[in-house]
Amino acid sequence: METKSKKQKGVSRTIRQNLVGYSFILPNFIGFFIFIFIPVMFSLALSFSDWDGFTEMKFAGLENFINIFKDRVFVSAIWQTAYFSIFTVLFSMIASLALALLLNQKMKGRGFFRSALFFPYVASVVAVSVVFNAMLQPEYGPVNEFLKAIGISNPPGWLASTTWVIPGLIIVNVWRNMGYFMIIYLSGLQSIDPSLYEAAELDGVKGWSRFWKITWPLLSPSTFFVVMMLVINSFKVFDLVWLMTNGGPGTSSTMISQYIYNQAFISWDYGKSSAAAMILFVIVALLTAFQFKAEKKVVNY
Repeated sequence: METKSKKQKGVSRTIRQNLVGYSFILPNFIGFFIFIFIPVMFSLALSFSDWDGFTEMKFAGLENFINIFKDRVFVSAIWQTAYFSIFTVLFSMIASLALALLLNQKMKGRGFFRSALFFPYVASVVAVSVVFNAMLQPEYGPVNEFLKAIGISNPPGWLASTTWVIPGLIIVNVWRNMGYFMIIYLSGLQSIDPSLYEAAELDGVKGWSRFWKITWPLLSPSTFFVVMMLVINSFKVFDLVWLMTNGGPGTSSTMISQYIYNQAFISWDYGKSSAAAMILFVIVALLTAFQFKAEKKVVNY
């Protein structure tokens, strides 16, 4: 009887502990269910429907998905988003890693420089957009005036040019985000055991060889996080493009996220907008799954 009583007390204690744990995570699950799960499911249903928000919703089957790939603006938005994302990820990763390597050295004022480089990430995107719109102004902007001063007689039109608008957006986005990812790389660099570098130096491994054989492999978890976040953020970019170009000139900088917005709140075609949102979801999900698989292979290797 005594043993049975102890078992019952142990079970009741476990239940109480579980209930306490569930009580802490329950608000998060409620928020997730209300603000994420239900809207996503509703968006999925809308992608197979014809609805303008006012009239009766009608089942449309795959019509929205078929029509959306016939839309020249959507197809170009996919390629423009891919172009923007590839170079944003590449240049942001290179810039943030280079800054982290530099500011991980013993140097005067490195705390100030770290804070200064991180500041753009927390600055208002509206302020950043206004400043860079003025700086990249093709006629009298400081950037083109500098290019003219060093001998470039015909500088880029930047945000006013269909050719240079996305490179201009990439520059702004890299400048804004590199400070945050620099911090991620800094934490990765500071977690590396200094004894590994000492052992490598005794073996005659120095300079770039030390970086490629020790630093870069040990930074793979940081690199995985940086690349994954950059890919997700660049594919769903909206605010920066909306504020700086509004998708222009014409539709030359329209990204998938803005296409979704335009279909929903300008054309009032919620079915087509939801279909585009589902396509974006699948693209990001596939890219994320690929990154997880690639990271797993690297770790196992």
